[in-house]
Amino acid sequence: MYFKYKALKGNKTVKRQIEAASVTSVIGYLQQNGYFPISVTLVKEKEDSLFSFISSKISFNDIVDFTRQIAIMLNAGLTIINALEILKKQLVKRGLRKMVDDIDATIKAGGSFSSALRKYPSNFSGLYIALVKSGEASGKLGEILLRLADNLEKEREFKSKLKGALIYPAVILVGMFVVMFIMITFVMPKLLNLYKDFNVQLPITTQILIAISSFSVRFWPLIFIGVFALVYFIKKYLKTKAGKYKFDQLTLKLPVIGRIISISALVDSTRTLSILIGAGVSILEALSIVVETTENLIYQKAFANVSRQIEKGQSLGTSLDQEGIFPPILVQMSLVGEQTGNLNDTLLRLSKYFEMESEISIKTMTTLIEPVILVVLGFGVGFLVLSVITPIYNLTNSFK
Repeated sequence: MYFKYKALKGNKTVKRQIEAASVTSVIGYLQQNGYFPISVTLVKEKEDSLFSFISSKISFNDIVDFTRQIAIMLNAGLTIINALEILKKQLVKRGLRKMVDDIDATIKAGGSFSSALRKYPSNFSGLYIALVKSGEASGKLGEILLRLADNLEKEREFKSKLKGALIYPAVILVGMFVVMFIMITFVMPKLLNLYKDFNVQLPITTQILIAISSFSVRFWPLIFIGVFALVYFIKKYLKTKAGKYKFDQLTLKLPVIGRIISISALVDSTRTLSILIGAGVSILEALSIVVETTENLIYQKAFANVSRQIEKGQSLGTSLDQEGIFPPILVQMSLVGEQTGNLNDTLLRLSKYFEMESEISIKTMTTLIEPVILVVLGFGVGFLVLSVITPIYNLTNSFK
């Protein structure tokens, strides 16, 4: 909450705004800093405004920073309550401040840190809560949170690399389609009308361009409506389980992109299993959390099958091998890890290996995308030039 206060300090009157939990907190702050409070009033905020919504929305980066700060303070010897109190004074974002206030109040009322986090499933995953719970049980919450912060930062770094690789081609493709639409709808009709006054045979490319241009000029509002309707129905279909499954199945079959998606799923799952098993969580419980946190439904189904096979008494490596979608190195290393009793270390090394593979795949994709975009742009420009210049050449020859 934000408060406006008016106070005296010496012979000067000060009017400012401050964020605090209550009026009492503001008065206490003023008195501690040598101010004589005259008035303190609550600033009413428009909760339904777009700015308020954006400024209060808790992002993935906020959770990463929150985890790292709490972990550092706990490992420095502070209690969770003291850590939350210090953190609240540093927070600027209203939504995050409200969440930390609620977590702090839950713990002070006798609840655990994990039970307080469970109130925010959209911000804290099942993996996050399970690790916090195991850290509370073992008395190593600070150590667990440090490992969790490392995991979240690696995930953030990977997402940043992937987004960075996709921004350039996305901007180029969008720009290309916008320019082509403007050319075909508004520029080309004026140029192509010149050919109608002359009795000259138009090539097939020009006829196609005239047909496309005529259709775009007459029905361009319907085209926009059709595109938005198509996007809407595709989004709606992808929200269904069948649609999401088909989409995940298709993306895994795509060249280069499918490999990146596959390796990304393996990076997350092996790292998650390593952290959970290292924290003392059973393999079955760890797999159930992996199933919940895996976004790709193909791998989600595969891990669910692996969990059922382990429940029947099979080893992790053998169960992975039966699914047919996991690479041989994961199967063999899992078998070795189980035999040596160092499964969590083995899975951690595998996650680092898959992370290196994913970076190589992303570099390969960015290397391939640029020439593909140039070829597509060249084809589009060539088609337009051929369609416009060829009739002019034929017209010049007819005058001779």
